[in-house]
Amino acid sequence: MAVSRKTDLVTPFWLPNGHLQTIFPALFRKVTGVTYTRQRIETPDQDFLDLDWSFAANKSNKIVILSHGLEGNSTKQYIVGMVKLLNQQGYDCLAWNYRSCSGEMNHTSGFYHSGATDDLDLVVEKAMEKGYQEIYLMGFSLGGNLTLKYLGEKWRKRSARLQKAVVFSVPMDLKACSLSIIKWENRVYMHRFLNTLRPKVDAKSKLFPDKIDLKRSHLVKTLYDFDDIYTAPLHGFENASHYYEKCSSQFFVQDIEIPTLIVNAENDPIVPGSSLPQDLISTLHNVQLELTKHGGHCGFRQANLSDETYWSERRALDFIS
Repeated sequence: MAVSRKTDLVTPFWLPNGHLQTIFPALFRKVTGVTYTRQRIETPDQDFLDLDWSFAANKSNKIVILSHGLEGNSTKQYIVGMVKLLNQQGYDCLAWNYRSCSGEMNHTSGFYHSGATDDLDLVVEKAMEKGYQEIYLMGFSLGGNLTLKYLGEKWRKRSARLQKAVVFSVPMDLKACSLSIIKWENRVYMHRFLNTLRPKVDAKSKLFPDKIDLKRSHLVKTLYDFDDIYTAPLHGFENASHYYEKCSSQFFVQDIEIPTLIVNAENDPIVPGSSLPQDLISTLHNVQLELTKHGGHCGFRQANLSDETYWSERRALDFIS
């Protein structure tokens, strides 16, 4: 479709850079008025996923499935902010939690990763079982990569009920983003991720000592190290580079068959603009990339906030409707 630059997002003067535009919403934004109904479903490998449903005031045949970011969950501000607006506009929502992200450790030796599309497919199936005729997908950061990969997998049979997809702050080149987050100015994000990932590995090693070796845990200094030592081997990849190569959505977008919008900020501290396949996307019929000058990573707070709705939420609603 196109690669374009959006100029209508004007961020607050007191959030002058990508770091502050990322951190402020994550720490200080509070969204009220969203109520979830939780459903636990079994996976084919005897594990479970926790799904959080939120319904519009009137019965709807339209649903939006939302996929969160690395070490996120259904309660993150970028999820509940989107859910609130969508509910108000007549869409039911399904915000699902990845394995180990819902407050309870999952049952298998693996966790989740950027390419675990079978779980997303299972969630889509659950929405179809409830009779929804229009299904929309939204993803944020890791969830954005997951969504794009899912839609672009050639071998996967997809329902005609899938209408459109919108994704934000997507690391389409996982290796480039993993190396970017190692930079000194980005290490605050990396350490925040590692601070929650490490305890999960420690807990899981007690359940699966034959599959998780903590003797190498002292070697984990970066997110790349974590993926190399734990994520990759636990999920059937040779190493971090192999995992990134097989799961980066840049290798799947050319086969997406439904209208899809990708929104990334040029000042995203985690996803470098140079890592986005702009030349490729400019040749595609169904995929559109919009770049905002500001917004940070999953931030997108505008200066004139007349209500608690963020620019990204209005943009997503405009696209799907």
